Amino acid sequence: MNNKFSVIIPAGGTSSRYGGCNKLLEKIKDKTVIEETVSKFLGFDEIDEVIIPANISIMEELEELFQDSKIKLIQGGNTRQKSVYNALNVVKNDYVLIHDGARPLIRKDIISCVLDAVVDKGAVSVMTKTTDTIKEVDETGRIIRTIDRSKLYNTQTPQGFKTSIIKEAHEKLKDGNFTDDSSMLEYLGIPVYIVNGSYTNIKITIKSDLDFAKLYI
Repeated sequence: MNNKFSVIIPAGGTSSRYGGCNKLLEKIKDKTVIEETVSKFLGFDEIDEVIIPANISIMEELEELFQDSKIKLIQGGNTRQKSVYNALNVVKNDYVLIHDGARPLIRKDIISCVLDAVVDKGAVSVMTKTTDTIKEVDETGRIIRTIDRSKLYNTQTPQGFKTSIIKEAHEKLKDGNFTDDSSMLEYLGIPVYIVNGSYTNIKITIKSDLDFAKLYI
């Protein structure tokens, strides 16, 4: 593969649901969460830059953690969407992967699948089939119906895009507040395809998620 890829790892959140401290600086064994996440994308010849749009409150800590010349720290925005857009403005490659900073359990073989698939498809998202039975409930709390789960998937990251496609989407929808990048393309009617993920690729949101990550690693 001759294509080169950039990776954006947003780190602009305040960890308000986690409580007490920024979850990205919590330790999993001997690494912080953000170090563990970033490490999964290093070692690929195709990936030659990792851009971290970060909350200004942790910028000093990140500057101490990351000395690799491939890793670029920039200031994030006040929403995830704005943080990603800030990073897209400095991306140098034709393809970009966007991955949550709080998903340190992503497997390298899945990253490889995304690298291959995005060149073929233009826009892809790592996803897993929904295993729970899903109910629709009205405003009173009454169950209305059971939804057919055969076509339902849970969205994860990384999501991969041709850079020009996702950057144009961000420019068109810059006043929105989308929490995942593939949904922006869906809104614009641009096809996004799935890459099968792993159920262990959780996002650390609360402290019990960190406990799971420690056990898994």
